[in-house]
Amino acid sequence: MNTKAVFEVCAFNIQSAIIAEKAGAVRAELCDNPVEGGTTPSFGAIKQTRQKINIQLYPIIRPRSGNYFYDADEFEMIGQDIKMCKELGCDGISIGIQRLDGTIDLQRMSQVVEWAYPMGVTCNRVFDTTPDPMQALEDIIAAGCERILTSGQKSAAPLATAFLATLVQAADERIIIMPGAGVNSGNIEKLIQETGAREFHGSARKIIANPVLSVNPDVLDYGNVYVSDEEEVRKIVSLML
Repeated sequence: MNTKAVFEVCAFNIQSAIIAEKAGAVRAELCDNPVEGGTTPSFGAIKQTRQKINIQLYPIIRPRSGNYFYDADEFEMIGQDIKMCKELGCDGISIGIQRLDGTIDLQRMSQVVEWAYPMGVTCNRVFDTTPDPMQALEDIIAAGCERILTSGQKSAAPLATAFLATLVQAADERIIIMPGAGVNSGNIEKLIQETGAREFHGSARKIIANPVLSVNPDVLDYGNVYVSDEEEVRKIVSLML
């Protein structure tokens, strides 16, 4: 395959999505709550971001942090959020649903793909929690997803290049394998060479300083604001063959 590799930015806010487009990324995966792995962004965040960027926009659909097993109420929420994304003109969504035994919930993932159409569906890192990843690969393909975001069942993609290469070969162009987690300008060339993947995912995030002049040191729930580093995203994109 001679096509140029491309980069998707995990954007924790509208600012990061705008940076992603400016720096040459092809897609923004918009989400909230970076510390908890990303949850569904708000209606306002999705709408405003869609109005501001022209690259592909794939909001995460994840009603809460933790596992990817959802009860009936949560699954109904997922359906409503998918409808919202479609109405707001998103290109796709990123989502994952599992059974109690950790396997991919093929029935519900198939339903999600049906609800989302004509939007695309990326299966998120629920894949990395499955007990049998090769069976999960087949289940996700059967559900109709277009790609799998995965760190190769390790904490970071650079630790799993051999397995990621195996996944790319097993996928056999039936689905896109998109390595993510720990992807940066220092390892992107090696990842491309060793995995054979053509899509990669990363946040290139940095903490921005709090501009508010008056801060109460006894209040500890401020958290941090993360934004994608434009220079780092540009460098990653420039190194993609």
